[in-house]
Amino acid sequence: MVAKSRLGLGGTWPVCAAGAVQLGVVLLCHARLDVAARMARIWVEGGARVAIHVDAKASARSVARMRDALSDLPGIVFSRRHTCDWGRFSLVRATQDAAQMLLERFPEVTHVYLASGSCLPLRPVRDLAAFLALDPACDHIESVNALDVGWTVGGLNEERFTLFYPLDWRKQRWLFDRLTALQRGLGIRRRLPKGLSPHLGSQWWCLTTATLRAILEDPRRVEFDRFFRLTWIPDESYFQTLARRHAIRIESHSLTLAKFDHNGRPYQLYDDHALMLEESRCFVARKVWPQATELLAHFPRPPGPQPDLSPPQPQRIERLINRTVRRRLLGRPGLYMQSRFPRKDAENGKTSAPYSVFQGFSDIFPEFEDWLAGLLDADVHGHLLGPEMVEFAGRPEIGPGAISSNTLIRDRDPHGFLTALIRITTRMQVFQFSPRDNQRLNWFIATDPNAHIHVVTGAWMLPLLESDMPFDDIRRVTALLQRAEIAQMDVLNSVWVKARVHVHELTDFLARPQEMLLQSLQHLPLRDGPPGDMPRMRDLEGLADLVRRLKNSGLRPHLAGDALPTADITLPERIAAE
Repeated sequence: MVAKSRLGLGGTWPVCAAGAVQLGVVLLCHARLDVAARMARIWVEGGARVAIHVDAKASARSVARMRDALSDLPGIVFSRRHTCDWGRFSLVRATQDAAQMLLERFPEVTHVYLASGSCLPLRPVRDLAAFLALDPACDHIESVNALDVGWTVGGLNEERFTLFYPLDWRKQRWLFDRLTALQRGLGIRRRLPKGLSPHLGSQWWCLTTATLRAILEDPRRVEFDRFFRLTWIPDESYFQTLARRHAIRIESHSLTLAKFDHNGRPYQLYDDHALMLEESRCFVARKVWPQATELLAHFPRPPGPQPDLSPPQPQRIERLINRTVRRRLLGRPGLYMQSRFPRKDAENGKTSAPYSVFQGFSDIFPEFEDWLAGLLDADVHGHLLGPEMVEFAGRPEIGPGAISSNTLIRDRDPHGFLTALIRITTRMQVFQFSPRDNQRLNWFIATDPNAHIHVVTGAWMLPLLESDMPFDDIRRVTALLQRAEIAQMDVLNSVWVKARVHVHELTDFLARPQEMLLQSLQHLPLRDGPPGDMPRMRDLEGLADLVRRLKNSGLRPHLAGDALPTADITLPERIAAE
């Protein structure tokens, strides 16, 4: 049962069976001290005691204004100022001094919360105290074993502790990198103080005064401080490691919502994040943009009749931020844009959705495109990469997404043409292909996991049966098309292929045309189930004679197969026999 007791400074606090909880806050400030003063007032008016450390680099005028703004609050003390640099032990020293002063001036404090001047309390301070009172002996500090789990984002992990870091990474980055590489080359490995297991975690924590006093008054503190002074970013490892030495029970998470981008920089919070932050049920959020006036006015939320004991639920906002990070790093699948044009094979998916390519089917079945369009809930195109024009479905001059059917425009950037067409529509894209078409996308399509490729090799010969060209021209065209198809087959047979490829020789396909045609439709979005009839097939009369003449002329059309049907058995008769 939770009762209320007055603890001074206008604060109202819950009392549990384990006794009263009095919160103390160490506030680290270095810039925008006007915002930091506002945060300090929120903490104090909520019932907390506050020790403020202001970076020695802050101007004396801004510090004086901050002191004047907080002069009416008795529950605030200012600790000795240090010059703090990112990733250096000075941040730990500033925290140590402020925490020591807080414990000395306010001995009634039971828990100490570390925050920055840009950390915004989202819920009433008394809700935080009530939550801590549920388990008064528990320390809330993210503490991950550096040897077991990679916690860091874009930085060193175990080597934070095993190498020496006397240089400032931001001010002396070149020397920092050279010294780190030299130590690796020499095999230098620092020895950790006996009894310490290195841990990492968020800089922002909430410790019981028992644990914090044990850390600050540890008989070996000089030894520990000497070791951590030459580690990298000790503010993310000093308390996280020593808490494991002294704490009774640790909840390895931070009560402060602080998310970082892929470069390790904290995200800033703006006015349009208010609803998302409220739904997270977190107690504190970092880091607030100083001009986010609506956000600063909205939080902390006013206290209710009774303290809200619900725990933080940051999972939704964390998932959203993680998706945002992935989108920023990888981009949208199949989207190519000037500002983040990807390196080869480093893009987030070559295309954005599955699509199908049929090669040779329209040569065997002249009306194959129209027949397939009647079966599928998809956009069925002709030869998108054809030499005369871009054969969009219905043959418009301007295709989906205002893509031109002009081949000159298409061939300036065939990759962009195909990826834009697939991305711009919600329906699956299906198109025909042939050795007669532009071959520049062979490797691109073959290495695209979204592609389904169905090939009947040698089928390009069938339209030549109906041509009126002299045999010498037919032979010349056959040589060119077969050479193009052989090069394409080398690509499709490569170990690098990621597309789903189905290749049939013409003779195999003609032996079982209905079976193989139905097999090629299995992965496609059919409207009304399998087709009841087959498309009209091209007359094969003269095919065997043409193949024989080509062979006798010194050209071997081997991709068509070795046993083409003779003229006395037509293809419709074969289908009827099946």
